[in-house]
Amino acid sequence: MGKAFDIVIIVLILLSILTVMLESVKSIDAKYHTILNVSEWVITILFTFEYIARIITVRKPLHYIFSFYGIIDLLSILPKYISLFVFGASSLAALRALRLMRIFKILKMNRFIGASTNFKRLLAVGKAKIIVFILFIIIFSVISGTIMYLIEGNVNEGFENIPKSIYWAIVTLTTVGYGDLSPQTPFGKALASLLMIMGYGIIAVPTGIVTVGLTQSTQEETSARECPGCSTKGHAPEADFCRCCGEKLS
Repeated sequence: MGKAFDIVIIVLILLSILTVMLESVKSIDAKYHTILNVSEWVITILFTFEYIARIITVRKPLHYIFSFYGIIDLLSILPKYISLFVFGASSLAALRALRLMRIFKILKMNRFIGASTNFKRLLAVGKAKIIVFILFIIIFSVISGTIMYLIEGNVNEGFENIPKSIYWAIVTLTTVGYGDLSPQTPFGKALASLLMIMGYGIIAVPTGIVTVGLTQSTQEETSARECPGCSTKGHAPEADFCRCCGEKLS
C-alpha cells in the first residue's frame, strides 16, 4: 500500500506540474482556465491532506515541518491558498512558479530508485575529485578569458571587459557556443580553437569519475553479499540464491 500511495503521489505531482506549464501558455489558459483551475484545486487539497497526515503520523512533527522536505511540502500547497487573497497577475505568476517545487517531493520516493544509496555513496567518494575539477575549470576559464581580453579587447567590442571575456571562455569551453561573441584576430581564433578542442576532453572527465565510482560501488556491493548458509561471498546484486548451496540470500 505504501508503494501504491507513492505512485499516486508521483502521478499527482506530474499532473500538477503539467497544469502549471499549461497555465503559462496564454492561449491554452484562456480556453481551459476553468478545467485547469479546478484540477489544481483538487490536487492542492489532496496534497494538503497528505501534509496534515504526515504531521499527525510522524513521531517528531516539528522535525518534519522544519525539514527540507517538510518545507517543500508546505511551499507546494501554499501558493494556491495565497492566490485567494493576493491579486495581480505579476504576484500570481510568482506564486504559481512555487508550485513547481513539488518535483522535489519525488526525491522522497527512494523505494523506486534502487541506485539511490549507490548514488549517495558515489557523491561521497567522488566529491573531492569533482570539486577539484570544477575549481580547475573556473581557474582555466578566468585565465583564458583574461588572455582573450588582452588579445581582442582593443579591436573587438564584444571583449570590452574581462567578465565578458570570461563568459565567452565558459561558453566556448563547455562547447555550448551561443555565437553572441566571437574572436576576430588570428591569435583570438587560435585560442578559441584550443578551447573548443579542450572542451571535448573536459566533458569526458566528470563522466569518467562517475563511471569509475559506479563500478567501484557495484563491486563493493557484490563482494559484500554473503550467503547465510555457507558464507560464500561475491554474489551478483540481482542474485536471489547462493550459487554454491542454493540458500536464500538476504
